[in-house]
Amino acid sequence: MIRIIKVSLVFVVILSFQKVQAQTNKNKDFFKIKAPAIEYKSPNPNDVLFEDEFKDSSSTSEQYDMVPIKDPSMLEDEEDTVFFDDANGDLSVVEVNEQINMDSTWVTIAQYYAIWDSRTINPYKIDGADFKDTVSFMLHDSTAGYNWSMPLDFNKMNSRFGMRKVRWHYGTDLDLNIGDPIKAVFDGIVRIVQFDGRGYGRYIVIRHYNGLETLYAHMSATNVTVGQLVKAGEEIGKGGNTGRSTGPHLHFEVRYEGNAFNAESIFDFPNNRLQSRKFDLTPSHFQYLKEARKVYYHSVKSGESLGSISRKYRVSISQLCKLNRITTKTLLRVGKKLRIR
Repeated sequence: MIRIIKVSLVFVVILSFQKVQAQTNKNKDFFKIKAPAIEYKSPNPNDVLFEDEFKDSSSTSEQYDMVPIKDPSMLEDEEDTVFFDDANGDLSVVEVNEQINMDSTWVTIAQYYAIWDSRTINPYKIDGADFKDTVSFMLHDSTAGYNWSMPLDFNKMNSRFGMRKVRWHYGTDLDLNIGDPIKAVFDGIVRIVQFDGRGYGRYIVIRHYNGLETLYAHMSATNVTVGQLVKAGEEIGKGGNTGRSTGPHLHFEVRYEGNAFNAESIFDFPNNRLQSRKFDLTPSHFQYLKEARKVYYHSVKSGESLGSISRKYRVSISQLCKLNRITTKTLLRVGKKLRIR
């Protein structure tokens, strides 16, 4: 009986409160509430709305401050300009229109660079053997902001671009000590920072504003991240001996449209200088691809195994199996021809 009385009292209190609140709302006239006064002012045509800072370029002795800037307008179309992360946290291939601010003018750097991929060294799918044109690159012009640097303080070549046994060597190997600073050769954006235990080891790929890309491999440490802007001469990592490497060195590549060509066409490594301020890329720079793509076979000899053949030609066992459509349990007969490249 006591519980019923308590419950009834609660309902009475609630109903009374609702009745009072309804009466209060009824008495309010929201249309009579005055909005705060707004002070209007006619625009003065002489007012300066935006201020731009321009650098006097009349003197050639003063260099431009070439810090690349992303065009804010590029962020308007998110589907075309944003780098999407996949489940692994890596950047996927997306369509972009890279632009840089050069002497206050926005320019597209290269049509094939519409693809951005932070995992694949050559995602462009362009065959260098089909290259028919001559493309000119400005490598150094301090008055226009084109700066450059050698990749190392001292650039002694250990191995050159070209055939190595039955495999093509797509870069130039430069001698170094573990921990030596490695530098970006031109201004650009870091596209790849990866580790390849069976090949390049710890490596970096940089997309440059002059239209080229460079690759730095076998590093012991990296100082940059994907998407970071770097300037020529800036340290990007440390020399090392990671991946498939027989000793400390820097494996250095220069690429155009994803296809490597001889870096000595641009750099005079023994003398630590550029070959010239301007570089013309012609079909002759990719003629080596005919030789590099030749198929090579090895005749199995007595006592040989997949392991020994793999070490001899520096081709992984898995690659040998894939090329010859065999497994690691396949019996190798003397005289059998194995494709090694």
